[in-house]
Amino acid sequence: MDARTESEPTPMKNPTTAERKSERELVVTRTLNGPARIVFEAWTRPELFRRWWVPKSCGLTLISYEADVRTGGTYRLVMGHPASEQPLAFFGKYIEVTPHSRLVWTNDEGGEAGPVTTVTFEEKGDATLVVVHDLHPSKEALDEAIASGSTSGWGEQFAQLDELLVTLGESVGRS
Repeated sequence: MDARTESEPTPMKNPTTAERKSERELVVTRTLNGPARIVFEAWTRPELFRRWWVPKSCGLTLISYEADVRTGGTYRLVMGHPASEQPLAFFGKYIEVTPHSRLVWTNDEGGEAGPVTTVTFEEKGDATLVVVHDLHPSKEALDEAIASGSTSGWGEQFAQLDELLVTLGESVGRS
């Protein structure tokens, strides 16, 4: 089960790779140009998360995002798309929050059997290796996620995050 894809719109210094590790697991990796502390903040501070999470090319609009990023806390994203009359809501709870190194959350919008996402942040010099691990409840659930295209935006999202990190690095350097 080693189906590997590159999900980068253009060749980048740090490519994003998505790999199906088993019937139920999808793993996405990317080295980002920033220290783990700042990369982690971009994932956990709503005002930063809003600036990079939605791939610009997909036509989605992030209507709202609320997050209480702590173990036991919750999150809720609401997105709109011109082809959909109703907004799409994504929500869940944080199972684990370890500052600067690990986030684990549920994806509850699909009912009790939603995937669990684990993100790790490993600092490597001035960069951070980010690994996103989605564990789906069944082979069919992961097949459906891949077929819907919901797993294909990571390359663009990470490119947007890298752009944000340049801005954040400049502002940290000035402070």
